[in-house]
Amino acid sequence: MGARVVVGVLHPGEMGAAVGACLTGCGHRVVWASAGRSTATSARAVAAGLSDVASLTEVVRQADVVFSVCPPQAAVGVARSVAGFRGVYVDANAVSPATTREIAQAVTTGGASYVDGGIIGPPPHTPGTTRLYLSGRQAAGVADLFTGSTLEAVIIGDEPGQASALKMAYAAWTKGTAALLLTIRALARAEGVEEALLSEWRLSQAALLDRSLGAADSATAKAWRWTSEMREIADSMAAHGLPRGFHEAAAAIYGRLPPPDTPAGTGDTLSHVIGVLLGEGVSGPGPGGADRGPAR
Repeated sequence: MGARVVVGVLHPGEMGAAVGACLTGCGHRVVWASAGRSTATSARAVAAGLSDVASLTEVVRQADVVFSVCPPQAAVGVARSVAGFRGVYVDANAVSPATTREIAQAVTTGGASYVDGGIIGPPPHTPGTTRLYLSGRQAAGVADLFTGSTLEAVIIGDEPGQASALKMAYAAWTKGTAALLLTIRALARAEGVEEALLSEWRLSQAALLDRSLGAADSATAKAWRWTSEMREIADSMAAHGLPRGFHEAAAAIYGRLPPPDTPAGTGDTLSHVIGVLLGEGVSGPGPGGADRGPAR
């Protein structure tokens, strides 16, 4: 892969735009398609230095490498939308190894090479915060694209599915336990023992106080995409005979929360989330959760 390449980003949400900014900072030309996208997406793309080529067809025609950074439930559809692309396709989404294999089949059938990716950390605006784990035969070339950027690219194997498996294992703890904490707070409030629980936590589990606050803030903003991520983790567990129920329950919890543009009403975020979980506030899309497509 050449020192300077053309990279397509599908589609520049908060994370995708930040990844694109890392690539433009390294001297690569990064393209995206504005057709059907929102003004918010356009603003992110402009701020990241991305070049608008209007259509997905034109992204596929111009790009040497295509990155997919989208909600998990949209990952397969996005891969199928670039049928005929013959460069390197990097799927950097929170999906199970089984879904990774489905995506790999879709893109390689059309003539592309496939690299599996998993991003751990926030949008990479600051060095040392975020890693892009990669696996696949073309992983080294993809990693080279980020040399000197704020996103650390780490190769962990030659087989597609390894990067996604790492992402699933990592998020199983971080996001799975966040859902558990919110459920525990809701139970304690429903039983009238929340203050007693918090007093005990201050004595024996002080970190859980801040963690439950952080869980509420994060879930309020991202539950709409974490719902499907928990299902992908449940599938990953079940593929090896491990119980899927932990993360199916987490998906159900996140699925109850309203989308991030729903007014929270009065009170702090944590109280609002607990109220929603207990059926006292604005209800979310129901136990199954709402699946959104790519960031618009």
